[in-house]
Amino acid sequence: MSKSRQAGDSIKIRTFAVTFNSGWIIPPHSDDWDQLIYATRGVMSVHTNSGSWVVPGHRAVWVPARIHYSVDMSGIVSMRTLYVAAGLSPSLPRTCCTVNVSPLLRELILHAVRLGPLDAKIPSQSHLISVIVDQLRILPAIPLQISMPVDARAQRVAKMLREDPGDERPLAQIAKCNGASARTIERIFRAETQMSFGRWRQRLRILHSLKLLALGESVTEVALELGYKSPSAFIAMFKGELGTTPGSYFHPPRADATFNAPIRDPGSPSAGS
Repeated sequence: MSKSRQAGDSIKIRTFAVTFNSGWIIPPHSDDWDQLIYATRGVMSVHTNSGSWVVPGHRAVWVPARIHYSVDMSGIVSMRTLYVAAGLSPSLPRTCCTVNVSPLLRELILHAVRLGPLDAKIPSQSHLISVIVDQLRILPAIPLQISMPVDARAQRVAKMLREDPGDERPLAQIAKCNGASARTIERIFRAETQMSFGRWRQRLRILHSLKLLALGESVTEVALELGYKSPSAFIAMFKGELGTTPGSYFHPPRADATFNAPIRDPGSPSAGS
């Protein structure tokens, strides 16, 4: 029986709140509900067959219903998830995306977590459901995702760089190791990821840097690990991509003690919490 039938047709939003230890992995699965997976601290990486999305603290990833995905944690991660009944609004995204969470939506998430399942038959909760959906419709997407190529040669290149994002070798050398020319790999990346190879590699480094910074590494350590000649070069790249410095990016917009739930074994997350 689906979760929506178990919950009753009037339950439109459910919540899940837990704090995960660093390194915890939620194995691949799918759900019958749309989800807004929100990180209040730490960094989550969400993986699907088509790509990966990195979610730093105070950001979220939108995962539509029935998309197969997994999540791994970098640093201690406080997760607050909204499960939204699939089809509740046709204007909600139908693909995964990483989004900035406004102060208003952050408070709405907190309030929903305190209330538990939101029932459309209860007038006050019906109004809250409408406000949350309105906020979800206007979430600003942010460039914290990376698509994976389908071609086997380009996949080998992508896998090699994901295992060592600081690899400084030129594309021609990397491509040759994988049985292709630089021109061929460049063409495949543009066609299958909508990015040039250089742009894809820079995005990969940005996403990897977020994980390292969340684990407590200094900006200097991260810059050197990713192959930058100086911290200032890394900071300039980071600011160009995300609009702010690494230090400012990880500074929480405001502290909220209600987010700091004790760490526990979360088991298998479900929309039933």
